[in-house]
Amino acid sequence: MNKVSAYFRDSYHELVEKVTWPTWLQLQQSTLIVLAGTVLITAMVGIMDFSSNQLLKLIYSLFK
Repeated sequence: MNKVSAYFRDSYHELVEKVTWPTWLQLQQSTLIVLAGTVLITAMVGIMDFSSNQLLKLIYSLFK
């Protein structure tokens, strides 16, 4: 049981005193970068999906 309590005590100590937390401005900037990347990748996947769908429709229409 001593090991468990020591683990939690050490974990708390590390989180409070050793971890460098981002400032509010850094957090906002990181969030905007992640959102922009997500939107960009989503748009790319959407465009690829749309174009492959149109290409397959064209190919299927040739064999009707």
